Amino acid sequence: MYREMEFKKYYLDLVMIPLSIMISICYHLWLWHKIRTQPLSTVMGANAHARRLWVSTIMKDNEKKHILAIQTFRNTLMGLTLMATTSIVWCCGLAAVLSSSYSVKKPLNNSILGAHGQFMVALKYVALLVMFLFSFMCHSLSIRFIGQVNYLINCPEDSTIVTLMYVAELLEKGFALSMIGNRIFYTALPVMLWNLGPVIVLLCTSTMVPVLYNLDLLFGDSKKRKKMAY
Repeated sequence: MYREMEFKKYYLDLVMIPLSIMISICYHLWLWHKIRTQPLSTVMGANAHARRLWVSTIMKDNEKKHILAIQTFRNTLMGLTLMATTSIVWCCGLAAVLSSSYSVKKPLNNSILGAHGQFMVALKYVALLVMFLFSFMCHSLSIRFIGQVNYLINCPEDSTIVTLMYVAELLEKGFALSMIGNRIFYTALPVMLWNLGPVIVLLCTSTMVPVLYNLDLLFGDSKKRKKMAY
């Protein structure tokens, strides 16, 4: 009887939270497959193709365009630094909440369904802390790679080690880590609503995935892009 009552307290969280996570993971696995097989049908693939062309243009005409490269990287690094700072500030705030004895650690009494126990409250905060830590790590690594490209893009084109392909690959690694960090940050937003109940988490994830779908894909002339990809 006691176990049945405990299960009734947790069953919404046990069903809806994993379902929300699986929806997000399945969408991003599908998006990764799309980027690998049809890159020019996605925003990320088209941007990666444009960045490779940009690196080639900058390195071939470096004497005239080196200032443009530095300004572009400066603006990119400012955006990455902002995201990394935001993530670590969230981590510090959550760590302070977990180590404190304030009433904010207690679950909301008027929470919409879901479990209200101390274990679930701690799990919610720890899950958020881990996600923001991973987001911070990805953005920090992205800053490292793009900072390296900022130096290497001004190297002579005839260098045997620092080639155009090498610089473009480093730049793509930096932007890939930035995208992963952003997606982890976005996924943490529905988890922040977990204190209001697991139903809202599922609704928020179900709303966010179609929005990301429309932002991630290009719906123009797909046949023309496929010919360009081949």
